[in-house]
Amino acid sequence: MASNDAAPGTSTEWWRVDTATLHARKQELEVVKRRADAEQNAILAEINSRGVRGCSGHSTLAALIFEDFLVTDKEAGARADRVLASHPGPAIGGDPEPPLAPLTAQAAAEGAIGGSQIDAIIRTLARIPSSVPEEEVRAGEKILVELARHAGPRQIARAGRRLLDELDPDGKEPRNEDPKDTRPELRSVKHRDGTLGLKATLDLETYARLKSDLDPMAKPHKAIDEMRDSRTQDERYGDAFTDYVRLKTTSHNLPGQAGEATHILVTMSYEDLINDLGEAHLDLAGPISATDARILACDARVRPGVLGTAGEPLDIGRSKHTVSLAQKYALTLRDGGCAFPGCDMPVPRCTAHHIVFSRHHGETKIDNLVLLCTKHHRLIHHNEWKVHIAQDGLPDFTPPTYLDPTGTPRRNTMHLRT
Repeated sequence: MASNDAAPGTSTEWWRVDTATLHARKQELEVVKRRADAEQNAILAEINSRGVRGCSGHSTLAALIFEDFLVTDKEAGARADRVLASHPGPAIGGDPEPPLAPLTAQAAAEGAIGGSQIDAIIRTLARIPSSVPEEEVRAGEKILVELARHAGPRQIARAGRRLLDELDPDGKEPRNEDPKDTRPELRSVKHRDGTLGLKATLDLETYARLKSDLDPMAKPHKAIDEMRDSRTQDERYGDAFTDYVRLKTTSHNLPGQAGEATHILVTMSYEDLINDLGEAHLDLAGPISATDARILACDARVRPGVLGTAGEPLDIGRSKHTVSLAQKYALTLRDGGCAFPGCDMPVPRCTAHHIVFSRHHGETKIDNLVLLCTKHHRLIHHNEWKVHIAQDGLPDFTPPTYLDPTGTPRRNTMHLRT
């Protein structure tokens, strides 16, 4: 038997090592792995604080983890929850949002606790009512963290339930089950980060009609290469509602404005649009970036306008589609839906994207167009993914070097082509 000082160079030499050394080394490596996880979480937290969409083009931190690390949607969600609970949130109009579990983050950085233990702690902390004083919350967290140093998730969960009973002995307030008359209301809300939201109160019939329309559109994307849809349910319904509005507003059966089909007006100077400078103004909403204006212009009814130096309208031209109906049919036959690798979004929920942007003199022709869903259209405009039409006439996508240093093109195989 080898001595305790044995230092095998490869795994094939572990048979030389005595049992005590094997046990000691496996524990050392667990601490190393946990510290590495904590360091990676700190990096992800920094990306999140800078804005995930701006840094990577992904809609959420969970989506970034899902696509970059090739994990399941469940694992991506759990890892994102750990990051968000252990680090301050993005500063929106003030100081950063304090973390839910700062003491848990410290123990994780030491390598003292791992993923499933962290999950059990943050699940408990998330259920503590906001009315409980901060010092009591931290005292409770300290109890759970110290327990986690020598206990597993099940024991932590049991201790968490006892802690919740002490901090919130009354539990949740009983629901008022008496039905109320509902008067439909809809109002817009502008968030502190500049995004817009809607708040609605609907009668049961209207809600049922809307939900029946959205449910099929909000189903998770089909799995490809064991990668499943990483979006949360709220995100899936948000994407479905976005597509629902776009589909409804392009219908000729809806009432329009001044005898025309439903439209929106985007105003900015041509030089700013071409050079990606300044901002545009979206009618009824407010300022948007030049990039967002280009996304809208990719496959829209465009009405050109010439503005004077003071911003006064000098000439308003006739509206025209940048992509013709015949071209849309050709794209439907070629791409069959969103062409981004792994996406199963059908044609009606896609728009035509110019591979070479207009500011680079890209033409509106089939070999410069590709169908993309809303999510992947934004990703292409905000990220380093590249698109080109291969020799066989089909679109290939090359990922950023941080995802694939080899630059191997990828192709969507989700849609059947005839």
